[in-house]
Amino acid sequence: MKIVRGNSLEFIPASHEDSQNPGVLKKVLATRNDLIAGRVQMVNWSHLPVESQFQPHYHEDMQEVFVILNGTVAMTVDGNVVELQGGDAILIDAREIHQMKNCCEQDVEYVVFGISMESGGQTVVALADGEATQ
Repeated sequence: MKIVRGNSLEFIPASHEDSQNPGVLKKVLATRNDLIAGRVQMVNWSHLPVESQFQPHYHEDMQEVFVILNGTVAMTVDGNVVELQGGDAILIDAREIHQMKNCCEQDVEYVVFGISMESGGQTVVALADGEATQ
């Protein structure tokens, strides 16, 4: 897992811009060194309602990058809980069991994209008794 705090990053000119008078600025959330070699499997704009959470699960061969757009969530990764707010990003590696819970009083939206190593892996739901289902 890698956590990126958006509010601790400075906006910098995009590489294609005039550095003295840029038309667009960016915050670098991840570089190619942070991401696995593979194929983008999906890009989703997701909605997590108030008091909602998704099931704990992992992906056999896919890394996921979550960018929180608004609100506050608690992300549990392999038993470690981290709070993320709008502007933060988190990179979840393959086989890391993860679950996100909305812990604010508004619906949360986030963008998630997955990079697959294309080895045929699947999503595996981690059940409370330690069992798993595909």
